[in-house]
Amino acid sequence: MKKHLSSTRLLSFIMVIIVAIGLSGCGSDTSKESETNSNKESSDFTAATIETKFGKIEINKEPTRIVALGWGDAETALALGVEPVGASDWLAFGGEGVGPWLKGAYKTAPTILGTMELDYEQIASLEPDLILDVRSSGDQERYNRLSEIATTVGVPEGGDNYLTTYQQQVQIIAKALGKEAEGEQLLKDIDTAFEKAKQEYPQFADKTVAVGAYTSEGWGAYVNGDARVDFMTKLGFKNKEEIEQQANGAFYVQVADEQLELFDADLTVVIPIWVDTAEITDNPLYQKIPSVTEGRSVIIDGDYADAFSAGTAPALLWAVEQLPSMFNKALEGGE
Repeated sequence: MKKHLSSTRLLSFIMVIIVAIGLSGCGSDTSKESETNSNKESSDFTAATIETKFGKIEINKEPTRIVALGWGDAETALALGVEPVGASDWLAFGGEGVGPWLKGAYKTAPTILGTMELDYEQIASLEPDLILDVRSSGDQERYNRLSEIATTVGVPEGGDNYLTTYQQQVQIIAKALGKEAEGEQLLKDIDTAFEKAKQEYPQFADKTVAVGAYTSEGWGAYVNGDARVDFMTKLGFKNKEEIEQQANGAFYVQVADEQLELFDADLTVVIPIWVDTAEITDNPLYQKIPSVTEGRSVIIDGDYADAFSAGTAPALLWAVEQLPSMFNKALEGGE
């Protein structure tokens, strides 16, 4: 649990933009041994024009030194076969900044950079020819400063506040790297994996789910548009309507202690963020939620919570192999 607590401090901030708990990634002393980032330039690279919130971005030459700063941008590039020379470690995994689903994907470890607070001089020292900030805050000043260093691909329209979907993330990064075919295949693989899970667990169809979190700030629930709820709906679940009604344009809503019955659903899923799991299981109010009393609840922590929350293509592929059996076991516990 100790590792997960540190890895999710920033996640708490992003949830609410969010629950106001931030974590800046730290730099590393990884040496810049390879001037080409081990990504070989090919002669068949096609010039790309990418639509973003900040306008059209032209990429006329295959990038060979990529810095990936957005949430999961490095994982997406890796999944497409390209190694960034610099990357942000949003979930504080340490090492190469990726989860177990991408263990060993790097041949040359990247320099680990900041997340929300960036050292622009450090980024410039890596001499990037492309910066990816596709799933990020969408802050204009941040984009302007990065653009002064190298061509920067920012968030798409509507992608502010980390709302870039994994589909958009894959499509944009694949296009920027000249890996569109690989990107299409990656998205097909995800669709196939979820379809397989739905067929294996048809009992998930139309079951209600409440996906919540507990932090030092208290309780909260996720709504449609958040990666965790989207994961559940792709399995066939329906997010609880009473939670959706409180969204008011956000993708995370705070839940007061006296409102915890809002989490009652066919299945209740809770993630501990910067707290020990026991703070949830030992909470008398949590214990009184009907779905919890009846055994139809599951607490996701550790690597499982990281994969569930990351919402990146490779994390999704790993999570869809791991989590459905847990959900099914919880549902059966209530029968």
